[in-house]
Amino acid sequence: MTHTLVGWALAETGLKHRTRKGLAACVLAANLPDIDVFFGWVPWAPLAMHRGFTHGLVGGVLLLPPFLALLLWLLDRWQRARGKIAKDALPMRFGWLLALCWLGAISHPLLDLQNVYAVQLLSPASERWFHSDGLFIVSPWVLVFLGIGIWRSRKRSAGRPAILALAATVLFVLANVAISALAWRAPLLEVPHVQPDRIFASPEPFAFWRRDMVWRADGAITQGSFDPLVSMTRVSEYGEPVADNMNVPVVRRAAIATPEVRDFLAWSQMPMASIARKGCAVTVIFGDARFSTPVTAGGFQESVRLQDC
Repeated sequence: MTHTLVGWALAETGLKHRTRKGLAACVLAANLPDIDVFFGWVPWAPLAMHRGFTHGLVGGVLLLPPFLALLLWLLDRWQRARGKIAKDALPMRFGWLLALCWLGAISHPLLDLQNVYAVQLLSPASERWFHSDGLFIVSPWVLVFLGIGIWRSRKRSAGRPAILALAATVLFVLANVAISALAWRAPLLEVPHVQPDRIFASPEPFAFWRRDMVWRADGAITQGSFDPLVSMTRVSEYGEPVADNMNVPVVRRAAIATPEVRDFLAWSQMPMASIARKGCAVTVIFGDARFSTPVTAGGFQESVRLQDC
């Protein structure tokens, strides 16, 4: 929904009047990188990975937009040949159509970059995940900004409300990235001797200034929270470190036992494992510390059963 509203708001700034199919170009391009959800079965890992190749600067930003522009151009020619284009319709300007597809497409990874799910911006050259922790995965504040801007622009037939809505969204994101930067630093100042190798600070959906935090240091996961209204330099509270168990021998065996687990661990950025033994049978459940709450954990787990005697 957020990607659609961003593309729609871009179109309502006046860009949709630059060419026929301008609105479609902005909205479809803003959603285009998510085409990877249909390719989880392919043998090429960068394409099979959600938020991989199609979300990167090469696949999602450089290569896919011309393909979409070509499809929209061919659709327009087909409609025109059958008399489906109104006589007073805008002219088709392929240069503008391509530019709008590029603009909509680049908005997608920039938006996905803002949440802890992260994005592989350099795929396929690199599997590194990037995140700035600037937004909850579906921010109600951004939906309100963009929704009001689009509604006002359409009601007034003017681009200014949409421009203001996009500007408000950008400022909101930048402010939240700054808060997250404070949150990333807080454990270093508050928690004795901790040097995290990974740290995430997820904004809450409504109290956007607060952060649900998780970090990994020395093979242990710690959950915490940060509230700049309480302190701008200290973690509000944090729990005891919990071993991630990823170096336990039976877990290392389980990590390569099935294709599903291998794919899960390729995606997971903060993997952890629980071990349940019953005689010689061992069940290893893999999860991701970013999504370890009771509400989210079930959708981000893979399990393996092994014999270990």
